[in-house]
Amino acid sequence: MLELNFLRENPQLVIERLAVKYFDAAATVQKILDTDVLRRETQKQLDDNLAESNQIAKEVGNLFKSGKQAEAADLKARSAELKVLAKDLTDKTEEIQKELNNLLVALPNLPHATTPKGRHAEDNPVVLLEAEIPALHEGALPHWELAQKYDIIDFELGVKLTGAGFPVYKGKGARLQRALINFFIDEALAAGYLEIQPPLMVNEASGYGTGQLPDKDSQMYFVGLDNFYLIPTAEVPVTNIYRDVILKAEDFPVKNVAYSSCFRREAGSYGKDVRGLNRLHQFDKVEIVQLRHPDDSYQALEEMREHVASLVRKLELPFRIIRLCGGDMSFTSAWTYDFEVFSAAQQRWLEVSSVSNFETFQANRMKLRFKDQSGKTRLAHTLNGSALALPRIVAALLENNQTPEGIKIPKALVPYTGFDMIK
Repeated sequence: MLELNFLRENPQLVIERLAVKYFDAAATVQKILDTDVLRRETQKQLDDNLAESNQIAKEVGNLFKSGKQAEAADLKARSAELKVLAKDLTDKTEEIQKELNNLLVALPNLPHATTPKGRHAEDNPVVLLEAEIPALHEGALPHWELAQKYDIIDFELGVKLTGAGFPVYKGKGARLQRALINFFIDEALAAGYLEIQPPLMVNEASGYGTGQLPDKDSQMYFVGLDNFYLIPTAEVPVTNIYRDVILKAEDFPVKNVAYSSCFRREAGSYGKDVRGLNRLHQFDKVEIVQLRHPDDSYQALEEMREHVASLVRKLELPFRIIRLCGGDMSFTSAWTYDFEVFSAAQQRWLEVSSVSNFETFQANRMKLRFKDQSGKTRLAHTLNGSALALPRIVAALLENNQTPEGIKIPKALVPYTGFDMIK
């Protein structure tokens, strides 16, 4: 959520920056400013009311002591009127504050001033390319056919048990999943992250805290009886650990890693690009989250980018890093790098990670603050990244490493899988 003081002082800047995300903010910004004026006017009326009530209370006591009962009775009558008015003003103030909050949470985060212009994924500039495209043997198969050939992932059984987008991993397929999870977590621990095992469901406050609600409400699975949401990523529960927390400057950096299953409705997704593991409703992911001092959050973003790159390199996959343009950025992000690996059998790039800096956007929603060296309370910066999401990594590993004899396992994974070939 954007800070109200910043918006109040820089309305035109907010409108111009959000235009980079192709979000027309002019009407909403003006409505926020008007509502804020009304809120402050109503609050002043309430404060004046309470001040007058306090003054009357003192005067009534003195009048009774002086034997001036008639005057005291008049003031008591006025006090009763003020109490009724105070109740009305309190209700009005709360109603206006709620409306103001609803308007504020509808505004996306401001993209960084250097965000590339563009509306679609095709407009995203490539900032790094490490891609030696493997030459596959004749008759090479896409991963969904390889999964069936080697009986390692059963998509049809998943449909039977739940529905499309919920695959069942079997045998070496299940072991490959577990190997990747342990590999990613071990690499994060070596990089100084603290492991967290979070809940797979969160309450509404947590969804609002990291910005999934109300923006992505339709994409989340909702457990109506208990008013819980299945998490779309471990970012949500892990970042919300620090909701309503005041850190000390010396607590930075806060670095957490978490493995979780993730759940996304992916409403509206269809076509050839969703076959196999390309787009699922349930999938596994290792997430890294950092809380940083505002002065060094962009240094942290580059460190996280390099961490993810090191994982993909160790998996020996061709990859590229792109910087998201304004029109392709998420609601909450100020700066995002996407990682894509090349799928040799599908002949296309597959997104496997996003690494983002949210600056103070999530922290403001969560009231995540810290005391700086001067004792001033400030909002922290939050960052997160997939390190890594498994489905498309598995897809690329199966497709790129297939041979007539079977599927080779990258050397870095062999100690985790216990085998070097699927055949």
